[in-house]
Amino acid sequence: MPPRKNSRKTLIGTVAAVAVTSLALTGCQGLGDVLGDLEIEGGASPTSQSRSPEDGGADAAEARERLAAIETAEPAPRGDYERDEFGSGWIDTDDNGCSTRNDILARDLDDVELDSDGCRVLSGILDDPYTGKTVEFTFEDPQAVQIDHVVPLSLAWRMGADAWDRDTRVEFANDPGNLLATDGPANREKSDSGPGEWQPHEDFRCSYAVIYIDVLHRYELPASPQDHRGLSDMLDTCG
Repeated sequence: MPPRKNSRKTLIGTVAAVAVTSLALTGCQGLGDVLGDLEIEGGASPTSQSRSPEDGGADAAEARERLAAIETAEPAPRGDYERDEFGSGWIDTDDNGCSTRNDILARDLDDVELDSDGCRVLSGILDDPYTGKTVEFTFEDPQAVQIDHVVPLSLAWRMGADAWDRDTRVEFANDPGNLLATDGPANREKSDSGPGEWQPHEDFRCSYAVIYIDVLHRYELPASPQDHRGLSDMLDTCG
């Protein structure tokens, strides 16, 4: 079966693919902000402010304003957190018949080949935002590319998501603005670390901070003092 792009998400897929490539090269704009200009069903309401894809400075400036308004707090103990608190797995948030995982793979990979069902991603090429490397994805080796929660679920739980209702947690876990296809080993290395402990390669730090701050802003989550400093340091890399 020849490679083909996922036509069911042409607009989001095209914008996101261009955005990820641009982010890795320039570190100027957050993918979450690009997607925030699109109408995404099934997740928390994205920001409605318009942005110019080429105007990374404006995005960084807005992120700084948002970061200044984000409260700081020490993470609570992990307590009784379990992954199932955010849903038992990937769901179909936009009622297109495809899981969030496959939606994100189709959005972030290039040269995507789909199964005959039009949902399952069989192969593709990832320009990895976390390492800057090119990673090949195949259905036979699914762990080579993983879907990362930019703001980790367990960290969100410790910063206040434990008080959310289950529907909000499921939305958070499947929110495209908090999800990136990434190199599997890099995702495992990051684990549930915040930006005070883990950061992507230098060229993506500005973009990562913008995305991370966007999620905290939309879900009204605080940041630990260490993560607050890490986000501020990464914003200093913005052009």
